[in-house]
Amino acid sequence: MSFVKTAAEIENKKRESVDFFGAEMLTVAWETKPEIIQRLLPAPLKPAADPVAFAFISWYPSTNFGVAYHEAALFVRASYNGEEGNYCLAMPVDNDIAMAGGREVFGFPKKMGAFHFAKEGSQVHGWVERKGRRFVELSADLDAPFNDMKGMQRFMLSSATADGKVRGLSYNIKHFITPDSSGFEFSPRLVRQETILNPSTLVLGKASLNLAMSPDDPWAEVEVVKVLGAMYSVGDNAMQKGSVVAEIDADAFRPHAFLKWDSDLMPC
Repeated sequence: MSFVKTAAEIENKKRESVDFFGAEMLTVAWETKPEIIQRLLPAPLKPAADPVAFAFISWYPSTNFGVAYHEAALFVRASYNGEEGNYCLAMPVDNDIAMAGGREVFGFPKKMGAFHFAKEGSQVHGWVERKGRRFVELSADLDAPFNDMKGMQRFMLSSATADGKVRGLSYNIKHFITPDSSGFEFSPRLVRQETILNPSTLVLGKASLNLAMSPDDPWAEVEVVKVLGAMYSVGDNAMQKGSVVAEIDADAFRPHAFLKWDSDLMPC
């Protein structure tokens, strides 16, 4: 064991994908206002056809990188070069290695948080807190129908694959601040990354959610116009390798550069 790894150790740790086994997830989707998505998206991302946002809370009991942890996320639908995907606004976790890996490799805006996530019969419920503030709470009744059948079906079809799996396409902006806080180490980069979900259990139901405003986690900014519905799933997920698809003007991106920082520690 050493701080310095051998070539053999490095080679043995290489993996084609980041895998999650028996991943348990509750996802809630809603319609928001188009002008909100327009304001939140950095160029060159554009709003998708439907002004839809979604959040999930998950429990990952086993991974191929030796970590079990909770995770949540807030996404808005976005498009790049005509390909629709999801722009991540926030992704709290409760494990430091999961936080570092997602931020440093893929650019996900991860922070540490406290979680509750449980299923009792047909009821699924979860929430996330940071600094004593509960800013998101998701619930589902799996015995009740969708809140909005047509809207939820459109949302599901946007990520379905021909073989019954679910394709999650994420867009993140990878960036690092200079040591003197004067700007960015390199031009911010748009990262495209896919995750393939292979659910063994997929149950649909009626959703409810509560987004509370917090100075450091302003999830309530993504206003709920209409709740579409909920999905509860258990299965294996595989995060594919990402790729840089564009470089972004630093000055234009700067207002969007603080998703992974709290308001009292903005680095530049």
